[in-house]
Amino acid sequence: MMIMLIGCSKKNKNISNTDDVYVEKPYDTIAIDSFSSGAISVNVAERIRMSSQKYRDSVKRVLLKQEEERRQKEEKDRLEKAAKEALEKEQKKAEEQKKMQSASENNPQ
Repeated sequence: MMIMLIGCSKKNKNISNTDDVYVEKPYDTIAIDSFSSGAISVNVAERIRMSSQKYRDSVKRVLLKQEEERRQKEEKDRLEKAAKEALEKEQKKAEEQKKMQSASENNPQ
């Protein structure tokens, strides 16, 4: 009977379940040292820096080459335009001379 009294007694058991509660910390608590999986060796870090530098240099070379090609094309277009204008002037001059010659041949004084 004593066992039933102990087993059936009304006691408020204040047991908190801490497994269900998760408190997010506002800072990173994981330390990364040289042996952890997130650590980068000095050689790997140097290769990454060098490859990124090489990439930036190659992009810069490509941009410079494109700029040079653009300048050359503009210069070529400018020269072609000047040559075309000079040719048109010569043609107009030649036409005017032909008109003058034909007019002088038609109107002999």
